[in-house]
Amino acid sequence: MVFSSMIFVFFFLPISLTAYFLCKTTKQKNISLLVSSLIFYAWGGPKFLLILLAMTAICWGGGILIDRADEEKVRKMILIGTVVLMLAILGYFKYTGFFLGIIQGITGFPKAIPQIVLPIGISFYTFQLLSYVVDVYREEVPAQKYYWKLLLYSSLFHQCIAGPIVRYQHVADEINHRRIKMSEMADGITRFMVGLAKKLILADGLASLADKLAPMDAAALEATPALGVWMGILFYMLQIYLDFSAYSDMAIGMGRMVGFHYHENFNYPYIANSVTDFWRRWHISLSTFFRDYVYIPLGGNRKGKVRQYFNLFIVWFLTGMWHGASWNYIFWGLYFFCFLVLEKGFLLEKFKRIPKAVQHIYLLIIVYFGWILFRFTDMGTLGAALQSMFGLNGNGFSSMQVMIVLKSNLFFIIVAIIGSTPLPKIIAEKFALFCRRRFAIPHLLYIAELVYPLLMLLLSTMAMAGSSYHPFLYFQF
Repeated sequence: MVFSSMIFVFFFLPISLTAYFLCKTTKQKNISLLVSSLIFYAWGGPKFLLILLAMTAICWGGGILIDRADEEKVRKMILIGTVVLMLAILGYFKYTGFFLGIIQGITGFPKAIPQIVLPIGISFYTFQLLSYVVDVYREEVPAQKYYWKLLLYSSLFHQCIAGPIVRYQHVADEINHRRIKMSEMADGITRFMVGLAKKLILADGLASLADKLAPMDAAALEATPALGVWMGILFYMLQIYLDFSAYSDMAIGMGRMVGFHYHENFNYPYIANSVTDFWRRWHISLSTFFRDYVYIPLGGNRKGKVRQYFNLFIVWFLTGMWHGASWNYIFWGLYFFCFLVLEKGFLLEKFKRIPKAVQHIYLLIIVYFGWILFRFTDMGTLGAALQSMFGLNGNGFSSMQVMIVLKSNLFFIIVAIIGSTPLPKIIAEKFALFCRRRFAIPHLLYIAELVYPLLMLLLSTMAMAGSSYHPFLYFQF
């Protein structure tokens, strides 16, 4: 992480919030937030901050020029130039090594591929800034006249490095005018604490199990019993949801603490009944970005089935590429493209006659194997994993060590599965309703609302103190 968990939770966040609330005017609060955000981002490398500053300046200038241009042709040229320049910068840092590797494999040149360090969160803030420029061109938002305000939008430490992708039009008014309600402040604190606990306790615990049973090394995979690999991928499937949704929870919670309302990014995707439904629930900010800025401008479903499928192909190829400069991510994106085409073609109609439970099992199986593609960036390691899952490496079905790991973590696994469903939220809502109806114990709800986030903080602190293993899955994006 940019900061260690302990430094962020107990030093950076309290100090930045204190400085924020000591300010009297919205402008002062914005400046305080901007300073905190730039310090937070620069902690991971000052040179990366220069890239963020430069890319924000490009889009700020592009937005101003588009707003001032009178002719549509000129406006479109400025938009195209700005978008191409932004994507060129993103492409240089993220995909140079990938494409040079392909060229090297074909021609033998270059002899050495440069190792370019990927700036933290560049994919997230690039897409945010692109949405701003496009929305200015579409006249959906006015151009931001002040560079520092656009920089505040692009650098907000709540979501800058791990999402969700926040569109400028969703927060433009709140940058200039926002009021904080105590109820929303309390909700924000609770949401942040829940996300923190979800990350440090559940996601990191699952990461340790996944790395033990489904290691990223081909030789280790070949020696792992089939049951171990199957369970390891299941743990990874739970980990990646709990990890990424935890960051979204924390971002939404921190936003509410200071008056920003970020849109939800996850809606319990593992309860979906189809791949189509799954992608309406998973990483919603990315899915809607590609829908609104790629799929619909390409024609969406308005130009016949063949064109619709081609548009979907482009979207899912780009979705895979966005996640990383590796073939496995491209295959992962196209894997889901195939099932989405099948569903749009005939499966969704067939599903109407199939029990919901069968639909849900179908979805979980598809997503499970999708995460195998996503986890292993090396094709040799991916092949070793698939062979081990079906006992083709002479690795056997199970072992005493695998059974010990599963038995000793059975309760934890059940908690993680429950934590991936709406059940905890439903229980909390029913408890709150019960307390409100029972006028004899109205204070029970207030006590619970105070104790719950404190309990989450206590458990998270214990997790931070007890382990230094806190993998950041979306660091590479």
